[in-house]
Amino acid sequence: MAKPLATVGILSIGSMGVGVANILAAHNYRVLTNVSDRSEATKKRAQANNVESVSTDLELCNQADYILSITPQRDALSIAQRVIAAATDSHFAERSNPLYFLDLNAVSPRTARNTAALFASSAPAVKVVDGGIVGWPPRLKEDGTWFCPGIVVSGPVHLQEAQPSGEDLARVLNVRHINDTVGAASGLKMCFAGIHKGFTALALQSLTTANNLGILSELQDYLKESPLGPQVEKSLPAMPPKAYRWVREMAEIAETFEDDGGFSREESIFRPMTEIYELVANGTELGKEQTDDRQRGKTAEDVARLTSAGIEKRKLKVE
Repeated sequence: MAKPLATVGILSIGSMGVGVANILAAHNYRVLTNVSDRSEATKKRAQANNVESVSTDLELCNQADYILSITPQRDALSIAQRVIAAATDSHFAERSNPLYFLDLNAVSPRTARNTAALFASSAPAVKVVDGGIVGWPPRLKEDGTWFCPGIVVSGPVHLQEAQPSGEDLARVLNVRHINDTVGAASGLKMCFAGIHKGFTALALQSLTTANNLGILSELQDYLKESPLGPQVEKSLPAMPPKAYRWVREMAEIAETFEDDGGFSREESIFRPMTEIYELVANGTELGKEQTDDRQRGKTAEDVARLTSAGIEKRKLKVE
């Protein structure tokens, strides 16, 4: 008789967390979360995707074999602290296998190292895996197979060797262990995100400026003849619901390129990009968009026009 598969806890249930939960459930994993302090939208998202909800972090950590932290960067440290608090609680259950904490957030190597050090000093029994998700959320394709992004991991803990179900879990989630250094996986994620999200910020500024000049359609005509055109048309509409998260992510990318790339703050192009995504998130109508309830900004043109409107509104406030 086959051994039962592991129980996986996910914090939190955003678009990526839901995708990961769905592919795990499709492969017969039990998936849990704690959304007791989250918005009604998040609670409904968990319920709609058949993710079991528990009421406390202690209950989550007692039932789960693995905790996947997939959260906006601003919440990454608090998630780690919550798991540490649960794992050091007097009511944390004795277990035959350690609890594994997979830090899959888009953070700098420095932040990843700090998180691992925090667990080592406060909850050494929890095994920490540094990781990053490279690509779009998992989804079921029309042919019945699953698309899954790459999940890169690093550090001395090897998921493939973990019990229970580590080898199978790594296969299902398309996990690749790149080396034994904590921070390497987060660094790879930052380098990839720098190209993707940096390009999106450049495209946003270019199309918004073209819109203000009255030449947006002409610019798009030329983009249609360029290999960059399809990426512009795909990346800009996908960005608005994520802009609030990308504010902090740009700072994490900047930190990576300065700490690990050796670039000075003056040479860093990503610190100003925090302001670009801050504008989108809090200075335009695009900031109201939610991944599962899109209303505006569903085309590159609309993103540019709404960004222009936000800039004009800001000018009027200053005047």
